[in-house]
Amino acid sequence: MEPADFQQLKSHVLWAAFAASAVFGFITQRTHFCTMGAISDVVNMGSWVRMRMWGMAVGVAMIGFQLMTWLGWIDPTQTIYAPGRIIWLSALVGGALFGFGMVLASGCGSKTLVRIGTGSLKALVVFFVMGFAAFATMRGILAVVRVRTVDQVAFDLPGGSAVPAALSAWAGGDASMLGLLMGLVVGGGLVLWALANAEFRASFNHWLAGAGIGLVIVAMWWISGHLGFVPEHPETLDPVYVATNSGRMEALTFTAPMAYALDWLIHFSDTSKLLTISVVSVAGVVVGAFVQALWERSFRWEGFRDTQDTALHIVGALCMGVGGVTAMGCTVGQGLSGLSTLSLTSMIAVAGIVLGALGGFRLQMWLLERG
Repeated sequence: MEPADFQQLKSHVLWAAFAASAVFGFITQRTHFCTMGAISDVVNMGSWVRMRMWGMAVGVAMIGFQLMTWLGWIDPTQTIYAPGRIIWLSALVGGALFGFGMVLASGCGSKTLVRIGTGSLKALVVFFVMGFAAFATMRGILAVVRVRTVDQVAFDLPGGSAVPAALSAWAGGDASMLGLLMGLVVGGGLVLWALANAEFRASFNHWLAGAGIGLVIVAMWWISGHLGFVPEHPETLDPVYVATNSGRMEALTFTAPMAYALDWLIHFSDTSKLLTISVVSVAGVVVGAFVQALWERSFRWEGFRDTQDTALHIVGALCMGVGGVTAMGCTVGQGLSGLSTLSLTSMIAVAGIVLGALGGFRLQMWLLERG
């Protein structure tokens, strides 16, 4: 591949990622797709409708990822969710911190970006604080603490953290075929569970959220892992995934990308700071939500109610930034993208997020009773 062709491919990958993330933002705003909202509905109202939306999205993403793996379009070992070292304590503690923080901050990372697109100045503050905390946990003083504490507690799983690969290494057999079968059974089961509810089936928005969000995750895996894969870089001759921060194929996630987006904005004039899938995905979600808000005439400026509201959002943003990096993903990064790979680490992180969210709801109830 010639250097000019490589640059053109990079442009195509970035525009495709931007478009896919804009669709994500549009659908999320239209359907009120929200992991925190889904957990809250179950806990406070006994309603499982939004949780079924989330389950269907995971199921569709899982089937799509495993199908592309079986077809040979993508390499499942080339994701951040694949390494065989299971940092389970980081996933659990980080997930719990993230889940707790998203309740205090009125939504997870993706919801924060969506709310920015609909006019929330509160969400803009959350974005800056969360991005700062994420960067400090990736490369700053909190990174030292993370590496010397929770990251030390781990175990190795032969074959990798993805369940199909681990089972294949243990019992033999074709990992891609096993992954496809597990994807059809587990992912298909989630889809059927969602569709089994009459209230869920009755609304177009429920279908759009479940199928649409799941397909966006599949599209991002294809864009990064297939369209953006170059077997030989024109200069280094090494295989490369174009325009990624991790050097591996990436789908949607929103904790580290917020830090990367801030870094790109701060060092815009530095020619070594290049646009990546992570950065454009952050912008895409905001733009997609903004377009939908204008379309349905729901764009409204929103500010903090009082000092307590401000403090809770700042603390929540700090918890999400630290927790999201520690757990290697958020409700979308581990909850949708990670679970689509059938990663054991992602399952632990999601469990931590749910536990943290429950703790956040308890704190909110205590504050209401105290008030």
